[in-house]
Amino acid sequence: MAKDLQGFSWTMLLLFCAIQELGAWAMHTAVEGAGLGQPGDPALLAGGRVKRGWVWNQFFVVEEYTGTEPLYVGKIHSDSDEGDGSIKYTISGEGAGTIFLIDEITGDIHATERLDREQKTFYTLRAQARDRQTDQLLEPESEFIIKVQDINDSEPRFLEGPYIGSVAELSPIGTSVMQVMASDADDPTYGSSARVVYSVLEGEQHFTVDSKTGVIRTAVADLDRETQDRYEVVIRATDMAGQLGGLSGSTTVTIVVTDVNDNPPRFPQKMYQFSIVETAPVGTAIGRVKAEDSDVGENTDMTYQVKDEEGVEMFKVTTDSNTQEAVITVQKPLDYESKKVHTVVVEALNKFVDPRFVDLGTFRDQTIVRVSVLDVDEPPEFRPPSNLMEVQEDADVGSVVGVVTALDPDTANHPVRYAIDRSTDAERIFDIDANTGAIVTGKVLDRETAGWHNITVLAMEADNHSQVSRASLRIRILDVNDNPPELATPYEAAVCEDAKPGQLIQTISVVDRDEPQSGHRFYFTLAPEATNNHHFSLLDIKDNTAAVHTQRMGFNRQEQDVYLLPILVVDSGPPALSSTGTLTIRVCGCDSNGAIQSCNSTAYVVSATLSPGALIALLVCILILVVLVLLILTLKRHHKSHLTSEDDEDMRDNVIKYNDEGGGEQDTEAYDMSALRSLYDFSEIKGGDGGGGPGEGGPSGNPTSELHALPQWVQSPDLDFSVFRDYICRKVEQADEDLSVPPYDSFQTYAFEGSDSPVPSLSSINTWSSGSEQDFSYLGGWGPRFRQLAVLYAGRRGEEDSEES
Repeated sequence: MAKDLQGFSWTMLLLFCAIQELGAWAMHTAVEGAGLGQPGDPALLAGGRVKRGWVWNQFFVVEEYTGTEPLYVGKIHSDSDEGDGSIKYTISGEGAGTIFLIDEITGDIHATERLDREQKTFYTLRAQARDRQTDQLLEPESEFIIKVQDINDSEPRFLEGPYIGSVAELSPIGTSVMQVMASDADDPTYGSSARVVYSVLEGEQHFTVDSKTGVIRTAVADLDRETQDRYEVVIRATDMAGQLGGLSGSTTVTIVVTDVNDNPPRFPQKMYQFSIVETAPVGTAIGRVKAEDSDVGENTDMTYQVKDEEGVEMFKVTTDSNTQEAVITVQKPLDYESKKVHTVVVEALNKFVDPRFVDLGTFRDQTIVRVSVLDVDEPPEFRPPSNLMEVQEDADVGSVVGVVTALDPDTANHPVRYAIDRSTDAERIFDIDANTGAIVTGKVLDRETAGWHNITVLAMEADNHSQVSRASLRIRILDVNDNPPELATPYEAAVCEDAKPGQLIQTISVVDRDEPQSGHRFYFTLAPEATNNHHFSLLDIKDNTAAVHTQRMGFNRQEQDVYLLPILVVDSGPPALSSTGTLTIRVCGCDSNGAIQSCNSTAYVVSATLSPGALIALLVCILILVVLVLLILTLKRHHKSHLTSEDDEDMRDNVIKYNDEGGGEQDTEAYDMSALRSLYDFSEIKGGDGGGGPGEGGPSGNPTSELHALPQWVQSPDLDFSVFRDYICRKVEQADEDLSVPPYDSFQTYAFEGSDSPVPSLSSINTWSSGSEQDFSYLGGWGPRFRQLAVLYAGRRGEEDSEES
């Protein structure tokens, strides 16, 4: 930049104004700027020294200016300015034209607004010098800073409050509690406006504060939480290093005194009394005692223990962790007859002891607990409590197995009676003497059926059967040798026709239901009836098994295909028992490798499975048979229902409901009405009646030649309609009883049309036959409402005439 604009430089005059309580002063300075001359620059001075350009330093303006005139900040000046007003000075940047104004001719800068350093500490602007005539830059644009000068207008503030600290009770003097810190918004680099010192306004009797760091410390060594557990301390912070005229702020610090284990446990009473019945089971709680402790939290946690030997044996003390109480429970059964009162010494001690306060005394306390045992009527007690008896399985019925004894522990010593709980001996295998307690066998015993019996024996007072005690008794049945050994399975073996002598055919073993204490030992030999056997031999292997071998060369299954070999097995007793088993040996044909191919009686290997194709074919055949049976049953049922429908003629198909005036009988073309008409003899009556039909003497009094009497059905006195009526009643009854069928039957009677009708009945039931001799052509003149009726009768009459011709 200095290379492009050689020979130009900026000059700045700094006027520093600071207003304090004693006065104001100003400073004007100029500082050299950055930008060095290049080689060959005419600005080079003699001796090789380079002339530096001017650099803009900071301007200063005091904050919170309250004067009425703009505050002078400083002057910018170019050394090319000759004072003729040819240069115009301008500024741009933060606050230019609003907060800061410049005199274009002199370059003086003034602040027009009140500034606050706590909101903005400095402003960055740019200065320009232009030719007033050409508006060209005479100097390159340069940046400068206006810094807001601080005054002490902000008091210290505690921004991290509220403050809550803690200190342990009995802490030594000078123990640090916590630190507080105040913040001052003033400039810490200028003057003492931001230098804060601390002091205690309230609570100085117990605490102090470091004036520089704000650390609060204890002032006494006897802080006692049990006396006072909380302190409110007011701390003040003052700026200007505490000098006169400084501003201050305060805060309240809550200091909580925490607990230490400085108080031992103490029992409120020196003796406690409890009572309990002698029949209380082990583990029953007798009562609770509690030692008090002035401390809080874990410092109140304590444990209890029994100190005397008698109490340790009979009672147990545990600590309830929730309530810190000592729970005294029964550890051994109590007996009123042996001892009526027990004295127990219970000791309480803190679980956590602070060694710093051991010199304050022992942190434990003792009390005496007096336990009184209450007498109750107790059930008999079994003595001795042996629960195992043994008896031989061959013992006779009524043999004594053992004797149980029970005594009444009460002072009265009532006589005892015995019984067996039959729910444990439902088969009554054992009995007991009610007076002596002797247990005897009630049935023959068999160890192989049941080797153990568990029964419950009851002992009760003779005069009070509600006092019952129970004892479980196990009776073991001792084994005697009463079962002979038997072959393990019905053995069957096979031998090849070309078998060689000494070839192993079968290894046999035996089973014995007895269990001698010394273990089984079995002996094998051929039965006496097999002494002349020259085909096979039996070898006792001495491990309770035996092996059968061939004794000769070759067998012929054509001569004999099955051999029965009787084997005698004897156990070791005593007494020795034996049994004879038979080994079945079949002669079979074998291949060259000795594998059995077939035997005479049955094939040695039979396939027991079918191929998948055969299974599918079998299932298809079964399915076809099922379908045929269902089809036949369906056809039979359909045929039966068809016959039933023909037998029970449903007359509802022939009963017509006329719901269309003028429709006539055009809806009966699907039915043969002649069948209905031919059932009975209907008479045809011509002429009018008193019902208002047209004719002589009719009430209308307006007869016309075009009106003729229509057919009207008149019931003959000699006709019997009971069959028809019974049929309809039967159908109606069936329809009423069947709730799932809607009432399809509809029957209407046209016997009477009313007294004011000008025409007789229109029903066709009145006709004698399927035809009529009357001429119904006059119906065509009755109007459109009777058009269909006219077509029906006139059309039918025309057809009949044509057929007759």
